[in-house]
Amino acid sequence: MSQHQTVHLVDASPYIFRAYFSLPSSMVDRDGRSVGAVYGFLAFLLKLIDEEDPTHLGVAFDASLTTSFRNDIFPDYKAGRELPPPELEAQLEDCRLVAQALGAATYVHRRYEADDLIGTLCRWLESANRHCVIVTSDKDLAQLVSERVTLLDFARRRRYTPQAVAEKFSVRPAQIPDLLGLAGDAVDNIPGVRGIGRKTASALLDAFGRLELLYERLDQVPQLPLRGARSIAAKLARGRQAAFLSKRLATIAVDAPVPADLGRLEWRGADWDRLDPLLDRLGFGRIRTRIPGRAAKTGGSRHHQDRAGSSTTSSSRT
Repeated sequence: MSQHQTVHLVDASPYIFRAYFSLPSSMVDRDGRSVGAVYGFLAFLLKLIDEEDPTHLGVAFDASLTTSFRNDIFPDYKAGRELPPPELEAQLEDCRLVAQALGAATYVHRRYEADDLIGTLCRWLESANRHCVIVTSDKDLAQLVSERVTLLDFARRRRYTPQAVAEKFSVRPAQIPDLLGLAGDAVDNIPGVRGIGRKTASALLDAFGRLELLYERLDQVPQLPLRGARSIAAKLARGRQAAFLSKRLATIAVDAPVPADLGRLEWRGADWDRLDPLLDRLGFGRIRTRIPGRAAKTGGSRHHQDRAGSSTTSSSRT
């Protein structure tokens, strides 16, 4: 894979949440507002840029847990997830502003999740013969992996090709929505078929390929070399509606209203006119030394020292 043909697409939420829960709440700006999640997310983006050296960079954000089109289909979708704590929610907009100021293209939509925005960009980029690296720890995005799309779990330093996805999930990337349609997903409150676990689901998909063919040939299930095959067939028959609903919920949309603009994704470095005042407001002056192009822009000016020394220097930083 040529680095010069690769677009890095970041799923922001896992890294924002990780930063929030790993950094101390005592990290505040000069007005006393918590900024630990913003700092951790910024540090993550800088590390990603340093190690991956992207030529094109996009960051997708989730707007809400309760307003996506999936909630219209199934109101209880993600009902088990707790809403972000107010202290974290107050930092989300600054996380987006930080990504923008670093020069990344940012994407957010009230009706589509970050997964859908990334999925739409991936499919468009694939059609344009570009390679993508999806940066996330979210397993759902593995369904997008292909010969041109790699998933990078940055924190664990793991890259997933189609073969690696098959080894981890026991199904091909394109079968992951079918797998979740059968086995469900407790994290997102996707019901699946009652009594069907992932091992059984993967065995069924190995035999039939996809959910639609499984139900077309449901009468063949009792003859499969599976323990309790007759009982499995009965469970599938009772859970038909739930299976297809669950697959729909688990399938990443590839038709979200995202601009198909490769130029917007090109990473040209930080936008210092945005970044300087933002870092000053947040009290992150010291991190300037880690930002590409800082020396040419800032020199050794006192203006770029950590203005928030009194409010943040007593807190741990990564």
